Amino acid sequence: MAKVVKKLKAEVGDVLENNILNFWLNHMVDEENGGFYGRMDGQGVLHPDAEKGAILNARILWAFSAAYRVLRKPEYLEAANRAKRYLIDHFYDSEYGGVFWSVDCKGQPLDTKKQFYAIGFAIYGLSEFVRATGDREALDYALELFYCMEDHAFDTENNGYIEACTREWGKMEDMRLSELDANFPKSQNTHLHIIEPYTNLYRCLKELKSSAPYDYLPVVGAVQMVDISLDLERIIRVEGAIRNLIDIFAEKILNPQTHHLDLFFENDWTRGAGALESYGHDIECSWLLHEAALVLDDKEVLEKVEPIVKMVAKAAEKGLNDDGSMVHEANLDTGYVDTDRHWWVQAEAVVGFYNIYQYFGDEEALDKALRCWQYIKDHLIDGEGGEWWWSCDPEGNINRCDDKAGFWKCPYHNSRMCLEIIEREM
Repeated sequence: MAKVVKKLKAEVGDVLENNILNFWLNHMVDEENGGFYGRMDGQGVLHPDAEKGAILNARILWAFSAAYRVLRKPEYLEAANRAKRYLIDHFYDSEYGGVFWSVDCKGQPLDTKKQFYAIGFAIYGLSEFVRATGDREALDYALELFYCMEDHAFDTENNGYIEACTREWGKMEDMRLSELDANFPKSQNTHLHIIEPYTNLYRCLKELKSSAPYDYLPVVGAVQMVDISLDLERIIRVEGAIRNLIDIFAEKILNPQTHHLDLFFENDWTRGAGALESYGHDIECSWLLHEAALVLDDKEVLEKVEPIVKMVAKAAEKGLNDDGSMVHEANLDTGYVDTDRHWWVQAEAVVGFYNIYQYFGDEEALDKALRCWQYIKDHLIDGEGGEWWWSCDPEGNINRCDDKAGFWKCPYHNSRMCLEIIEREM
């Protein structure tokens, strides 16, 4: 198995650098207006006037920060610095706090609503930049956004986090994350992408706490001393939020009958929108929930979480195909199944099944991860233009209608898959 895993690590490393990150460096850097372009369509046509989304920018920040932390290449630090600066200077709302949903191509606020999913990704990207560099400014903004989330999104009556507010933190009638989502005040997807950044922030704080009170920030062309002394209360506050989120997943979001994750909820956690199953989110949640418990490093929490991790990963196999790919989701009420092989679902399947192999010794899970990786290589990686296609159909026909890069098509799921495999033990 060691030889097989070594080969996998080498392959994903090559794809990470020469296919994914090179694409974003060579095609998506906006030299005129700053930051990164907002869109390239599925035909490879750049749209320089497209709006720029907070999720895209925050995910670019995460991807290049993580790549720099692991690989230490200066071009990745430069890209991470560019994304950090743009996020703080253009997306952060200096008047009311939080981040705007989108800005125009010039960096002016466009859609000013506060979607907590997007704020979560801002925390994720900023905390990863701190892990890579020790930057105090990024840490301050990450913590400010954490408290913003706790102050405005947390439901003190029913527990959990709501979806969205107006710019001034008022109520919204339409709280949907996208047009594809049902309009409910709480969702599995948003909670998943809150526990994810909170875990990364907590890991970042623990790393800083264990280091010397001063570190050095390697900025391109300069070295700057940064004070990274920390307040213990902040670490405890983030830790408590993660523990609560783990309980929410175990007791509210996990369907005890099916072991899938239910998707939409009323404020009181009544399940809504019918019998929906999202196999990509199931497998992604299996390893992210496990990661949260591992970072907490609490034996009792791990004993509670690890059976759930295995259950949810097993339930996700309902979406697996004979060719190793995984379908997106299904509506059991209508019988509709989205059979397209979406890029992000395949990326999460590789990590999720590799996680089951690594921690539970399940060699069949490793085979699932390897077969899905083979499917990605055969069908989704664009070896000529760079990056991955959005999806392909069951016959292998490439989807060129959806973006190559854009509001939702970011160097996140695929680069994270590569970095997870690279960093994990054999």
